[in-house]
Amino acid sequence: MRSKCSRRKFIKTASLGATSLAVGGIVQSPRRAWGYVPKDEINPKVSNLRVVYAHDNTMTSGAVLNTWPEQNAATYESVVAANMDKMACALAQKADAAQAWQTIFIKPPSKEWNQVVVAIKVNCIALVGSGMAQTTRNAVMKKMCEVLVNHLGVLGSNIHIYDGIHGNNMTYCWWYDLPSGVTIERRWRTNWVWAPIPPGGQAQCHPNIANGVADILINMTLCKGHDSAYGSFTMCLKNHFGTFEPNAGHGQADYLLNINKSEAILGQMDQGTGRILFPRQQLCLIDALWASRQGPTVVPSHCPNRLFMGTFGPVMDYLVATKFRRDTMGWPINAPVTERFLTDFGYTSPELPDGGAMVDALTWTPPQTTEGANRSWRLYQ
Repeated sequence: MRSKCSRRKFIKTASLGATSLAVGGIVQSPRRAWGYVPKDEINPKVSNLRVVYAHDNTMTSGAVLNTWPEQNAATYESVVAANMDKMACALAQKADAAQAWQTIFIKPPSKEWNQVVVAIKVNCIALVGSGMAQTTRNAVMKKMCEVLVNHLGVLGSNIHIYDGIHGNNMTYCWWYDLPSGVTIERRWRTNWVWAPIPPGGQAQCHPNIANGVADILINMTLCKGHDSAYGSFTMCLKNHFGTFEPNAGHGQADYLLNINKSEAILGQMDQGTGRILFPRQQLCLIDALWASRQGPTVVPSHCPNRLFMGTFGPVMDYLVATKFRRDTMGWPINAPVTERFLTDFGYTSPELPDGGAMVDALTWTPPQTTEGANRSWRLYQ
């Protein structure tokens, strides 16, 4: 059965009402702003604390290139696609890629896969001439869309790539060879609606996320520097400045963290407990094929040839910030703010597996026993 959610409906969803006085882009919510319950699992089959990576210098030519078209031309698509399958296997702890992707993504109980609407949030802020300096590279986007269509059965016409604040810049993004019907949304800059955020307010949000038109949200972001108020980097959590209106949260770590605890991003929550009933943001992916120490509106400074993947954005950001940006690249981070990416969501660094190890997807092998599952990877180097 074909989805009844047309592109027109997807773009023109009715807004949520709000009658309270807005102050600084935030209002008091007419109902409780349900927020993430500490340690509530996004996916019962994949730990929030499990983050995987692929470091493969054959994914690109290795050159530091300024424009997005140049980067695409220097990316080896088949290598990226194969590595993303390996990452899915390592994340879901499955030997078969199709089974792994089907474990990572959860179908809404009231729909078939050909009715499911998927929104992919990208970062489209940095322009150089007529080409994006940094946004998701074509090989990564193509593979992600092919996974949705080929392994799950999502219709291409139900996949929407967006950036709600820099959508006017999407004219410079020409992802190509995507499955038929995939829409690169270009008119998502306006029509914000009020959505509840914890601990008891509202903020302006993209209507198709706030109103649940998008069943599944994929956070497909980059690895760049940013203001110290956000930890000195922009990755998964900061990428949602564009799902939520960003001006209200400029320079505010609280706003950054609170929108990422909201129903709009994490999914519908039980009105009695606040626990997630069905997850909306089901996958986070950091494209660090090229990356930068500074940001956000910069050309890449390095070509690290890395991809990172997990189901829980706060933990991903913490691990990539500390293990990769700080320890590997030597780029500074704001440690107290970065620590809040764990503590505000109920975790502490000693709870992370193997002292904060990320799973090397290229050396990971399926565990022979359940007892071996947590010992089948080596520490991130």
